[in-house]
Amino acid sequence: MDTLVDILLLAFIAICAIAILRLRDLFAVAMMFGMFSLIAAGLFTTMHAPDVAFTEAAVGAGIATILILVTLGQTARREKSQAGRNVLLPLLVVWITGATLIYGTADLPVFGDPQAPAHTHVAPYYIENTQEHIGIPNMVAAVLASYRAYDTLGEVVVVFAAVIGVITLLGLRRRPAGVESRPRDLEKHQVLKVIAKMIIPVILLFGLYVQFHGEYSPGGGFQAGVIFAAGIILYALVFGLEPARQVIPPRVLGALPALGVLIFGGTGVLNQLLGGNFLDYSVLAGNPQTAQQMGIIMIEVGVGVTVGSVMLLIYFIFAERALGRRKDDGEVGR
Repeated sequence: MDTLVDILLLAFIAICAIAILRLRDLFAVAMMFGMFSLIAAGLFTTMHAPDVAFTEAAVGAGIATILILVTLGQTARREKSQAGRNVLLPLLVVWITGATLIYGTADLPVFGDPQAPAHTHVAPYYIENTQEHIGIPNMVAAVLASYRAYDTLGEVVVVFAAVIGVITLLGLRRRPAGVESRPRDLEKHQVLKVIAKMIIPVILLFGLYVQFHGEYSPGGGFQAGVIFAAGIILYALVFGLEPARQVIPPRVLGALPALGVLIFGGTGVLNQLLGGNFLDYSVLAGNPQTAQQMGIIMIEVGVGVTVGSVMLLIYFIFAERALGRRKDDGEVGR
């Protein structure tokens, strides 16, 4: 039965991929990308990787789809056909890249092979020692936030660098005077407003649950940050950008990505000041397990703050540019 489910999910993924290549309606392409990610999350779930599935659903099917749609608001809905375009060179590059990747997988162990190095060396160590060293049931959280916290710090810095790149390329723009801060057609949907008021607090509460319960169930700072940002973005879509900016003022939001990185890195520096190594939480408390759990919670807060604020900043930057374009196109007062 599990094999049949995997085959069906892979078939749906292939269908989505082919549809994405053939569609010219970019809105439909964005929807298909979201569906692709959602099916991939289901596939990860069948492979017993709930943390990866959670991330794929929150990022791929959730926040990424929203950002793509906001970007489409500043461009055209349909892809422009380019007659006479030479496709031989791009096709050749794709074939060479694909052949190289396939060749590179030739030496990899068979999927699920119990004798693979990862299953005979690395994984057993985490399975045998996580409970003793850290005292939490979620081994994924233990690996990401403790055993390989250096790598996770690098990922947070990459997310921070991404928003710096977006700000550098696009800049920060405030809403032009006289331009509505929400789509006009949403003003008539009172039912949508009522439903949003009901579910947005639940979304934010669930984000907090995921943030502080990641050691015991799938989740953590990354997923929580995305969920929290999705709740604020939903509020902005329904009630407008200006009310959303009153919830999180621009000056505060602009400082949060750096604050999250500082919380993560500051936890490591605090360990050094207490006589330990960088990101070695054992010096935070007398009990080693308690110390590890304290350190994990601290850096997960840093991850959540950075990821959530970066997603919000990127959305607000694109949304403000879209409003500025409406003014430039003479839509004000229509």
